[in-house]
Amino acid sequence: MAFSFLTQELAMDLGTANTIIIQNDKIVVDEPSIVAIDRNTGKTIAIGETARQMHGKTHENIKTVRPLRDGVIADFEAAEQMIRGMIKMINPKGRWFTPSLRMVVCIPSGSTEVEVRAVRDSAEHAGSREVYLIHEPMAAALGIGIDVEAPNGNMVVDIGGGTTEIAVVALGGIVCNMSIRVAGDDFTGDIQQYMRQQHNIKIGERTAEDIKIKVGSALTLLDVPPEDFTVRGPNLMTALPVEIPVNYQEIAHCLDKSLMKVEAAVMDVLEQTPPELYADIVQNGIYLTGGGALLRGLDQRLTDKLNIQVNVAEYPLHAVARGTGIGLKNIGKGVPYLFR
Repeated sequence: MAFSFLTQELAMDLGTANTIIIQNDKIVVDEPSIVAIDRNTGKTIAIGETARQMHGKTHENIKTVRPLRDGVIADFEAAEQMIRGMIKMINPKGRWFTPSLRMVVCIPSGSTEVEVRAVRDSAEHAGSREVYLIHEPMAAALGIGIDVEAPNGNMVVDIGGGTTEIAVVALGGIVCNMSIRVAGDDFTGDIQQYMRQQHNIKIGERTAEDIKIKVGSALTLLDVPPEDFTVRGPNLMTALPVEIPVNYQEIAHCLDKSLMKVEAAVMDVLEQTPPELYADIVQNGIYLTGGGALLRGLDQRLTDKLNIQVNVAEYPLHAVARGTGIGLKNIGKGVPYLFR
């Protein structure tokens, strides 16, 4: 393409927890989806990791906003500023012109028309000339190397920050799917609540996130248990500082309710699956992607529950973004999974 330098092509996985941008098959931005805004002027102070470090530590003139809730845009202006800021990270100042953008953005499979329009508008306001969309479970399937246009059925369970996307894909389309709003953020909330009720200790979102990463588990018995994690914080009764060791078994108990909802949703989708595709899924297994796939023992728990082999994808955090990147390469080829 002559003038190809005038068009910049980006694939964006706009996630509740993290936003990843891919350009030329490379991950160029991988930052938490969070913005710090000056309350007085409305200007953006920081984006991504810098803003995350401010989260929960700001004074009254600064607010930190997570523009996405449950996988969809909750704060339109903040989302636009975040997308714009992250695109700027790729194009540092000093270029004498800004190339026009062509973007592929992935969205939850259960998005309503209004939510889809919000994503499209945000991308256009941030400077994109052409915006294509792809559903998250389809992107996840592409990203882990499944041939989605083949007549075989494959099931993908993508546990993100705000939503868990479960879908059966075949022949380049989604045959049956379900999007539930129980995911990584809910696990974090469960841990905060558990620490408050069981240990009388108040912890913030970031500490709960750390607990989830260090000792989070889906099973109460693990072959290789992680070491206990020490939590520091104020006692709710006395407001004096306390230190409490937390082990993975406690966390497995406190996450149990949310994980049961995920299991129930997977069972629902399997019930809707046509028998020929169901046979394919039993043979191929189920693929787990997204940050939630990193929860210790989750694959084993689901395998035991469903009697179908559940496999964690190789790079679960980047599967959706990579799939969105593959979608970007196929613009104009008439693939069924891209839409505008």
